[in-house]
Amino acid sequence: MAATKEHTQKKAEVTRALARAGYDDVLMIDRDTASTILTEKRQELLERVRAGDVESVRHLAKEVDRDKAAVSRDLETLFTYDLIEYREDGSRKIPELKHETVIVEPVV
Repeated sequence: MAATKEHTQKKAEVTRALARAGYDDVLMIDRDTASTILTEKRQELLERVRAGDVESVRHLAKEVDRDKAAVSRDLETLFTYDLIEYREDGSRKIPELKHETVIVEPVV
């Protein structure tokens, strides 16, 4: 239990240090989660979303030359882990990054 409390305190210290450095909107994910969810294809989706000009999930799938259903599944995983959110525009769901910065928790 003490290790958990210590771990939480260290994570809070890192978060405060990042805020002092100007990183106000930071999502910190642990290494196990990162290795599971940040596959090469999902990282490609995040990069395209970050670059902007994504008009819809269908548009994104076309941009990365992948099946729309596969892209939708990957986006839902990223949504579940709080990396993206959706903006609705009529019948279109437009994926957007939820946080300015995402970091993988350092090994401490």
